[in-house]
Amino acid sequence: MTSRFAQVMFTPDVQLHQERHGSRDAYARMADAAAPVRDRIGPDEAAFIAERDSFYLATVGETGWPYIQHRGGPPGFLRVLDEHTLGFADFRGNRQYITRGNLDHDDRVALFLMDYANRTRLKLVGHARADDSPEVVERLALPDYRAKVERAVLIEVEAYDWNCRQHIPQLFPRDAVEQAIGALRDRITELERENARLRAR
Repeated sequence: MTSRFAQVMFTPDVQLHQERHGSRDAYARMADAAAPVRDRIGPDEAAFIAERDSFYLATVGETGWPYIQHRGGPPGFLRVLDEHTLGFADFRGNRQYITRGNLDHDDRVALFLMDYANRTRLKLVGHARADDSPEVVERLALPDYRAKVERAVLIEVEAYDWNCRQHIPQLFPRDAVEQAIGALRDRITELERENARLRAR
């Protein structure tokens, strides 16, 4: 966990519960470790982000209710534009526009990126804005991906946190499983042929 993440997320009410449950001292040192400046996206974060084919995006509406939306695309559709900025092409979905409307009210967002196969997760918080300018949309569009791009979304990252592996189920993408099963089937076929040859002798 970065110091900035602790500074942003550990509100007085959160600190009260940390105190009650005995974790406040460790987290207080973390929050006090550095000045309140934005986190920089480093090589490890950039590599992890580049491999993701989906993430969850949380916004808050005018009524105060949180809303979580899934965003998906080819691996790397969420791009690191510089050490503080992420961007993605916002593909047309069910056209409810809840996330888009929420950003007009409050630009604060949270992103949750999962790697179930390796039981790893990265949380980011920041400020998001929609960008309809053709040059930005073109920069983030994926020519080989068949989806209509409605806009670009740019996120200025404030802080991030790598979470522990505890309680993350280990899940694998279907194509990876099919590839592994295919290799096993090929090996079984090879062994069956070898067995048949040995029996024939």
